[in-house]
Amino acid sequence: MLNAAMHYQLDYADLSLILALVRGGTLARAAALLRVDVSTVFRAVRRLEAALGQTLFEKSRAGYLPTGLASNLAQQAERAEQALEAARIGVEQGGEVISGTVRLTCTDSVLQGLLLPALTQFMPDYPALSLELTTSNDFANLSRRDADIALRLTRTPPEHLVGRCLGRVSYQVCASTDYAARHAGCELAELAWIAPDDFLPDHPTVVWRRQHLPGVRPSYRCNSMLSVTELVRAGLGVAALPDFLLGSGLQALGPVLTGHDTALWLLTRPDCRALRSVVTLFDELGKQVRLPQG
Repeated sequence: MLNAAMHYQLDYADLSLILALVRGGTLARAAALLRVDVSTVFRAVRRLEAALGQTLFEKSRAGYLPTGLASNLAQQAERAEQALEAARIGVEQGGEVISGTVRLTCTDSVLQGLLLPALTQFMPDYPALSLELTTSNDFANLSRRDADIALRLTRTPPEHLVGRCLGRVSYQVCASTDYAARHAGCELAELAWIAPDDFLPDHPTVVWRRQHLPGVRPSYRCNSMLSVTELVRAGLGVAALPDFLLGSGLQALGPVLTGHDTALWLLTRPDCRALRSVVTLFDELGKQVRLPQG
């Protein structure tokens, strides 16, 4: 069996077969992806495992579960698939194209308020470029190499990362138009407050509230600023919100929280600057992410 594996040469059809079964999870779904019948997939998998002398999939009640070898080969197949698609696009467009997968991380509020509008402006120009988006508040995504680019709200980005400051972000205490009308004349301390929970203990809005309204205990705590904003929009109370999330249905109850602003940083690792896909996305985000003008 080992000699057979040493002499067998994997080809693109083999990788396509493995990728289809990893994606589909069952013979039927893999057959549909490959546009063949189920028996063809079954026989092809058996032949390939025999040729390699190794098991690629374990049969279970849930379907076909890939072994470590099959998972690794599926990743290689995806890269080959992307390279082939980039080549096709290059032929169609008559020139070189930017291809590959870039991993980008940001908070859900930045994704909703700033990143999505930017992506709609330029991503259609890069059909061979794929994005993997994750939402978190942790710089460790970049440090652990779990991401290539980060959009982060901070005054002091980590020194081991490189990037640029895209602008200042300010905060204002806001309420829904209806809530503001129903509580006209009330002091801020008398209102129902909505705030981030302990996942952001040093958030500028938390620091401001502790300094100026030390007696206030929030009626609602959320694990993201986007959730805080949606609760305010629903009329459940008030909160200090970033300027890029203010929109229809929200009303400012006072001026900008002086001295409690932050900044939006576009960051990457030094080693990523050698990757054209990362550099291209980084430059486009630097041009297209637009903060409100204060």
